[in-house]
Amino acid sequence: MLLPLLFAGLLHAETVKDREGAVRSEKQRMENDARWNWNDIDSGFRTAKATGKPLLVVLRCVPCMSCAGIDAGVLQEPALVPLLDQFVCVRVINANALDLSRFQFDYDLSFSAMMFNGDGTVYGRFGSWTHQKDPLNKTTASFSKALTAALGIHKGYPNNKAMLAGKQGGPTPYQTPIEFPTLAAKYQSKLDWNGKVVASCVHCHMVGDAFRAHYRAQSKPVPLEWIYPQPSIETLGVTLATDDIAKVEAVVEGSPGAKAGLMAGDYLVSVNTQPLISTADVSWALHRAPDTGTLGVALERGGVPKEVSLELPSGWRMKSDIGRRVGTWPMRAMAFGGMKMDDIPDDERATLGLPNDQMALRIMHVGQYGPHAMAKKAGFQKDDILVQVGDMTTRLTESVLIGRLLQTHLPGENLPAVVLRGGKKVELKLPQQ
Repeated sequence: MLLPLLFAGLLHAETVKDREGAVRSEKQRMENDARWNWNDIDSGFRTAKATGKPLLVVLRCVPCMSCAGIDAGVLQEPALVPLLDQFVCVRVINANALDLSRFQFDYDLSFSAMMFNGDGTVYGRFGSWTHQKDPLNKTTASFSKALTAALGIHKGYPNNKAMLAGKQGGPTPYQTPIEFPTLAAKYQSKLDWNGKVVASCVHCHMVGDAFRAHYRAQSKPVPLEWIYPQPSIETLGVTLATDDIAKVEAVVEGSPGAKAGLMAGDYLVSVNTQPLISTADVSWALHRAPDTGTLGVALERGGVPKEVSLELPSGWRMKSDIGRRVGTWPMRAMAFGGMKMDDIPDDERATLGLPNDQMALRIMHVGQYGPHAMAKKAGFQKDDILVQVGDMTTRLTESVLIGRLLQTHLPGENLPAVVLRGGKKVELKLPQQ
C-alpha cells in the first residue's frame, strides 16, 4: 500500500494560525529585498559565478513555528550584515523544484542553509535542532561561525576542492521532488499564487518522506540512512556545543567517541577529510558513512592538531532517537499502522511486574484516519503495552523497532503481536504498509 506523504493533523508540527497569510506576507516583504534573492536559486548561482562570491541558500518553511527565532535573527541581526554582504544570498520557501543532486540536507528541519561556490560545489551545511525545538531561540552564534568558516573555505577554493568531495550530494532516483510519483500527481514546479498557495507547496520534510515511500512502493527495505537520516554524533557518545562549529562538550565513558580518545574541549576540524562549518556538517559526514568501519577525525586540542579514528560499531545508526522528527510519522504508519509508542521506564516496570530487559512499549497514540488508522482497525488501543512483535521480545525503543521492521518486513505483511491490556495478554496482528 502506497502511503500519502502528508497526514494533516498528525505531523504535530506547530504552525502559525494564518498559514496562507504568512506565506503571502513573506512574498510581499521579501521578493524585492535588497539583500535576499527571493525563491530564485538559478539566478543566485549565476550571480555567484559572475561576482566570484560564495552562494548562501537559506531554506525556510514559513508557516512552521519551529526555527522562527533563528529565522528572524538571520533576517534582522545587525551583527550578521558584514558576513551576509560577502555572500550572494538566496531565500527559498518551498522545495517543489529543488535540484536534489545539489540540495541534500536534513529535510526534517524547518530552517536549513547551504553554502556553495558559484560552480555548484557544496562548501557546507547548517541546521540546528536546538532552534527547531525552541521557536523563540534567536541565537545566531552558530550560524555566524558557519558563515565565517564557509568564507574561509571559499578563500581556499579551488585548491581545496578535493577535500570537499565528500560534501557533495549522491545520486537520487529523481532530479526534483515533484518527479517522485507520490508528489507528481498533486504538485507543480511553481507555487499557486492565484489559489491556495500553502496547499501547492512541497515542504522539505516531504522530500525525505518521498525517498522512503520510493523504496516502500517497490517492496524494498528502507535503507538505514533514510530511517535515521543525518544522525547526530551523540549516537557515538559525543555531545557537541550548540553555539560553536564542532566543539566537543562531553563524551560518554565507554562510547565509540571515548574509545577514539575524544575529550571535552576538543575542536573537530574535519571528518573523513571534510572541513566542518557546523554540527550539520558532522551529521552529513555520518549520514554518508558506512554502517560499520572507521572515520578519520582531525581535531585541535589546546591549539595542537591531532588525528583520531572513530569506530562505527554495527547498528550505530539505530541509536538515533527519531521520535521527534516530523518524518517519523509516515514511518509509524508504515511500521505500526499509525501508532506512537514510548518505552516504559524502569521504575514503572517494577510496579507493573515487567522485567527491565523485556519489550514494553506503551501505546500513546492510535491514529484515526487513513493509513494511520490501520492499527486501530487491527484492534490496538491506546495504553496497550506492546510486549512482542514477531519473535522480538527484548527491550528496545520505538526508534529501533521502526528500523527493524522497515528493514526486514514489507507492505502487506501482518506480524503476530502481543499486547498487555489490563494485565492480560491479547494477541493481535501488526499491519505493515
